[in-house]
Amino acid sequence: MRSLPVLPQLPDGRLEQGFHESKPAYNEAEAVTEANRCLYCVDAPCVKSCPTGIDIPNFIRKIATGNVKGAARTILAENILGYSCARVCPVEVLCAGGCVYNAWGRQPIAIGRLQRFATETTLSDGGLRKLYASKIKPRTGKRVALVGAGPASLAAAALLAMEGHESVIFERKRYAGGLNTLGIAPYKLKANDAMKEIAWIFELGAIELREGVEVVSGEAGEGQVSSAALLREFDAVFLGLGLGPDSKLHAKNEDGPGVYGAVDLIEKIKSDPALSLAGVTHALVIGGGNTAIDIAHELALLNVGDVAMVYRRGRDGMSAYAHEIEYGMKHGVRVLTDRVLTEVVRDGASKVTHAKLARAEGGKAVAGTEETVACQLIAMAIGQSRATDVAKAFDGVALDAQGRVVVDPGTHRTGNAKVWAGGDCVNGGTEVVNAAQEAKLAVRDMLRALAG
Repeated sequence: MRSLPVLPQLPDGRLEQGFHESKPAYNEAEAVTEANRCLYCVDAPCVKSCPTGIDIPNFIRKIATGNVKGAARTILAENILGYSCARVCPVEVLCAGGCVYNAWGRQPIAIGRLQRFATETTLSDGGLRKLYASKIKPRTGKRVALVGAGPASLAAAALLAMEGHESVIFERKRYAGGLNTLGIAPYKLKANDAMKEIAWIFELGAIELREGVEVVSGEAGEGQVSSAALLREFDAVFLGLGLGPDSKLHAKNEDGPGVYGAVDLIEKIKSDPALSLAGVTHALVIGGGNTAIDIAHELALLNVGDVAMVYRRGRDGMSAYAHEIEYGMKHGVRVLTDRVLTEVVRDGASKVTHAKLARAEGGKAVAGTEETVACQLIAMAIGQSRATDVAKAFDGVALDAQGRVVVDPGTHRTGNAKVWAGGDCVNGGTEVVNAAQEAKLAVRDMLRALAG
């Protein structure tokens, strides 16, 4: 039997270790009290609002009656990443946003915190292996290659392992987990907790991780494997590719120290003990989406005295969730709308000292309206490039005009009969819960194909 992979340990001294959780775990009394508020609706709107379709009234009723393990089973049956999703899902616009209490002006059921209580309580005692010990099927001899070790691939690998199929995950980075490990705001989910969920998945058995290995088209060199080899050596392939590098604005003097891509900066906060914000008293975040408010909020919580989000249109054009913006503003984040960054001002060629902002109309800078503001750090949160070019190396796999992998929406099979895909490479970048659902759909179809 293959030994379990040894997951790399995150070093101490990381900035994320200083964060406190925004939604602390319930104790048993708190969970039961909250569960008893639920009306256990028939045809519940909260279920319809959940991308994975968890039977929410059912799992909440089980918590209320003391059947916490049963509650966890109900959750994980539909969302194998229910542990992390309990913390990272924007429940305010999904399940809790659909709660009938909202229409009555009352506080909705804290579904995310109840889900966390059920999954964390249960999985902390033996993980997925113990919970599903009697349901893991014997090995079938079938092997599946998964490209990328993000949430979609991890969910798919867990589901395949329970069916007896072996998975080999190829990840080009040092740490597995993708967004969950390196991209989630640490006041929601810390990297060590994400790694805990990954360990529970690997304990199911039949899963191998090959980190530091990149999938390429054509001939493979050191630290690489070719797409042709995957198609030749495996019975199926799952593409769980994430998004690519942060996009650039191409403002004057943008390139250089002190200007970060927002996703890259979040990753450094979560994984790099060498990162220091000493001397940073003013920071600008360029963008109006969820990544922008995440990094702005993180910087504010890291005691950067003045953090401003700069967006080129009005507040109603910002794509960030309203509750996230309000939460960030509560901790000091300012929002500057109808502004465009035109120039980064540096002390020589090194550190950032100021930025020039122009007023914007229709998202475009208005000449002659520039103002100079102090800042020592700028984070670009204006989107990410696609990391899907490698998908084209698989015959029959196509990309749409936005660079997303084209799949059948019901099965997530691509134009190649041996290749499925899910997660950010398909949906363009949404939530972890969407990745879990897409992996579930792909594995259901994959199981039919592997059964012949």
